[in-house]
Amino acid sequence: MNKELYSKLIFEHSRPGRKGYSLPAYDYGTSTEMPRHLQREVKPELPEVDEPTVVRHYTNSSNNNFGVDTGFYPLGSCTMKYNPKTSEKAVGLAGVADLHPAQPEWTVQGALETYYTLQTYLSRIGGMAEFTLNPYAGAHGELTGLMVIRAYHADRNDVARRKVIVPDSAHGTNPASAAIAGYEIVEVKSRPDGTVDTDDLASKLDETVAAVMMTNPNTVGMFEKDIPRIAELVHAAGALLYYDGANLNPMLGVARPGDMGFDVMHINLHKTFSTPHGGGGPGAGPVGVRAGLEKYLPSPRVFRDESGVFHVGKGEKSLGRVSSWLGNYTVFIKALTYILSLGEENIKHVGPLATLNANYIMYGLCDLYKLPIPGPCKHEFVFDGLADKSTGVTTMHVAKRLLDFGFHAPTIYFPLLFHESLMIEPTETESKETLDSFIAVMREIAREAAECPDKVKEAPHSTPMRHPDENEAALHPLTTWKQLQPTY
Repeated sequence: MNKELYSKLIFEHSRPGRKGYSLPAYDYGTSTEMPRHLQREVKPELPEVDEPTVVRHYTNSSNNNFGVDTGFYPLGSCTMKYNPKTSEKAVGLAGVADLHPAQPEWTVQGALETYYTLQTYLSRIGGMAEFTLNPYAGAHGELTGLMVIRAYHADRNDVARRKVIVPDSAHGTNPASAAIAGYEIVEVKSRPDGTVDTDDLASKLDETVAAVMMTNPNTVGMFEKDIPRIAELVHAAGALLYYDGANLNPMLGVARPGDMGFDVMHINLHKTFSTPHGGGGPGAGPVGVRAGLEKYLPSPRVFRDESGVFHVGKGEKSLGRVSSWLGNYTVFIKALTYILSLGEENIKHVGPLATLNANYIMYGLCDLYKLPIPGPCKHEFVFDGLADKSTGVTTMHVAKRLLDFGFHAPTIYFPLLFHESLMIEPTETESKETLDSFIAVMREIAREAAECPDKVKEAPHSTPMRHPDENEAALHPLTTWKQLQPTY
C-alpha cells in the first residue's frame, strides 16, 4: 500500500459537508443567530465527520491504551494499583455527583463529614495530628508541606534556614518542589546498600537547613533503618523531617511515618489508596503534620463543632489557599471507600503483600538481571539491566519487547544511581499467576537477548506505533489534526 493511500485510510476521515451532530431546538425567543461581533471572521479548520466515524476512531484509539484494567502494570514509583469498581460506583451516586462546592454548608453536611472522616483516618494511618486534603497531587502536596515548614520557621523568626537536604536517590519532584518553595537544594549521598549516609547527612546539618526530605522505603526499595538516628540529627539541628509518601504502600498497617519521627508528610491518594492514576489525573496529595504544626495548614479546612455540625474555616496561622475549594472531592470518595472496604483488620495486609510480591519477582529474575543491591526489598526493587550485557541489549530494548507480550514496561532509567535502571513494583493486588507470567516473559526476553539480540533490539513488533521519535514529539508536538502525518 502506498504512503498516500495509507494516509487517507488511516488519518484522513474528514469529508467536506459531512456532519455527525444536530443542535437542539432553541426555545427562548426567535433568533438563534450569534451576534456578529462575537462571530469568527474565519471558520475554524475542524474535521467534518459523521457520528459512526467519530465513535470508531475513539473506540479504536482506546483499544491501543494500556492500563491496570487491561494488563499487568509493574510501574515502579507510581504504584499503578487496581482500582476497585466499588469505588467508581460510589463516586457515581447522586448524592456525590450532583453536589456543587458553592452550596451552603447546611446542604452538604454529608460531604463535609466525608472530608472530616478521611482526614481523621489518614491521621491515624500516618501517625500525624491532622491532615489537609486540599493539594491536588503528590508534587503539589510536597510544595504544600514545604510551605508549612517555611511558615513554621518564619513564625519563630528563624529566617536563616534557606536549605533543604535531599538524598541522591530521591524522586525528582523533591528538589523541584523545594526549589519552587524558595529553598536551596543540598544533596546527601547514599551508601552502597542504597540507604542514606548518616555521616554525610550529619556533616551538612546546620542552622541554615530548614528540612530534610526522605522517602521510606526509599527509591531503590530499601527500608531506611537509621530513621530514628536521622530524626534525632535533624531535630537537634532545629530542622524538620519531611516524608515523601510516594512509597507509603508497603508501610500500610505496618509502620507510621509519624512514629518514625517525621514532622510533615504527604500521601498520594491516587496511588496508595487506589484511585485512578495516569492520564493527567485527577489526583490528590493530602498533607499531614505532627502536633504543633496544625495551625499552619492551608485553608479552607473542615472542622466539627461540639454539636457535631461541620463547618469550613481556616486555622489560626494558616498559610492561605493552595487550591480552589477543598480539593478533588471524587478522589476522596474513592480513597475513603477503599479504606472502609478493607477496614482496620485488613489494611494491615496491604504492605506485607506488596513486599511479598516484589521479592517474589526479584528472586525469580536475579540470576538473569543484574541486582546491584542484594537482599530483601520492600515494595519495589531495581535491576541494573541484564546481567549479560555483551550483546548490547539495553533496558530500553527490554522495556519495548515487553509490549509484545502484553505487559507494560516498569520504570526505566530511574533512579539515576544505576546506568541501566529497571525498577519493578508489582503492588499487593496482583495474583501469583500474573507474577509467574511476568517472570516467565522476562526470562524469555533474557534468553532472546543472548541468542537473537536483534529480535529484542527491533521490538516492539506488534504495536501500532513501533519506534516513534520521542525527542521530536517533545520538542515539536503536533497539536492540530491538520498537522498529523503517518509514521512508518
